[in-house]
Amino acid sequence: MAMTVEAQFHVLAVDDSLIDRMLIERLLKISSFHVTTVDSATKALKFLGLVEDELRTFDTHVASEIHQDIDVNLIITDYCMPGMTGYDLLRKIKESKSLKNIPVVIMSSENLPSRINRCLEEGAEEFLLKPVQQADVNKLKPHLLK
Repeated sequence: MAMTVEAQFHVLAVDDSLIDRMLIERLLKISSFHVTTVDSATKALKFLGLVEDELRTFDTHVASEIHQDIDVNLIITDYCMPGMTGYDLLRKIKESKSLKNIPVVIMSSENLPSRINRCLEEGAEEFLLKPVQQADVNKLKPHLLK
C-alpha cells in the first residue's frame, strides 16, 4: 500500500546538474519520499522562505510566512554549484532559527577529506559521494526520524 503525501517524508534535492537531479529524485521516490527538486542553492533558499539580507530588512513577515507552509524533512544538496555552493547553503540553513533543525546532506563527486570534514563540522548529517546509490539513500532514513 502506497503512503499518502501527508505521511511521506519531504526531501528538498538541490543540484545544478539535470541528470544528477533526476537520479537523486528517482532514488528518493523509490524509497517513498516526496521530492522537490531545484537547480540552485538560491532557489532552495527561496523555496524554504529565506531571502537575502537586503530583502529581509524590508519584510521579514513574508519570509516567515512562506516558510510556515513548507514542511521539509531533509535537504540533500550538491557541493559544487555555480553562485552559491552546497556548503554555503548548509551554513545559511544552520544559521536560520526556523530551519536549523532540518537535516542537511551534502553530495559531491570529489572525495576531498578537508571538504568532507568541513561540511560535517558545519552541521551536515552525511557526505555522500556521487554517483549516489540506493544504499546511500537508505542511510538517510535514520536522520529523518530525529
